[in-house]
Amino acid sequence: MAELNCICIKYGTAYGSEYVNRLRAGLARNTRSELRFFCMTDDRSGIDRTVEILPLPDEPFATRMEAAMANAPKQGRLKKISLFRPDLITDLDGPLMVFDLDVAVVGPVDELRDFAPGKVCMRREWRHSGRAPSLGHGSVERFDPRLHGYLYEFMARDPEAAVGLGGGSEQTYTSASAARAGDFQPFPDDWIVSYKYDCRPARPLNLFRQPHLPANARVVCFHGRPKMDEAVAGYRAGLSSTRPCDWLRDAWMGETN
Repeated sequence: MAELNCICIKYGTAYGSEYVNRLRAGLARNTRSELRFFCMTDDRSGIDRTVEILPLPDEPFATRMEAAMANAPKQGRLKKISLFRPDLITDLDGPLMVFDLDVAVVGPVDELRDFAPGKVCMRREWRHSGRAPSLGHGSVERFDPRLHGYLYEFMARDPEAAVGLGGGSEQTYTSASAARAGDFQPFPDDWIVSYKYDCRPARPLNLFRQPHLPANARVVCFHGRPKMDEAVAGYRAGLSSTRPCDWLRDAWMGETN
């Protein structure tokens, strides 16, 4: 079976090395393929030795990109653009899966790699907002550097136009660029789910019942609150509270070796 090539990006202090290690472990538990796992980071301390480390680059267009961001509708972060460099991993065989650090892998992921070959795949955004609505949610992305180098090259060539296309949002930029090229294909909705929207019981049952895991889920995304550690322990936020989540503890904090 083909390799499962996965990558994450870690910079700053928002997420510790345990997030990288837990993501790698979750992927390893849920694939039948040989896993190659990469992390682009400015701090490799504490990251498991099985993770292939890539340095966080200083892009030559960063100053122009950041200046354009100052006037964008959304003040997002576009460091993921570096993951789309066609020459990032010279010996890569096949497509590359991009995972945010605030996700939990809960089911088989080989189908994510194999779905809609040749397309840029993301989960459809749950809710649209702002002046540049996104076609896809950026927590899980699948692309092929051999086919989709334009995701990097457009930003490198014309950062102002690229930031404008995405409205300051990486996921909007990625999905809109792919759609413009005829390459965007959303993953099935039930493969990638939101903890907040798909797992938390409706009010007021969320105050009494543990969040549930949808039957066909492969990845659970944590956008907004609760964060993953809050969801494991139980989240207190008035009517939006959640009970402690045992299945999340097992999926996210299981064996890391």
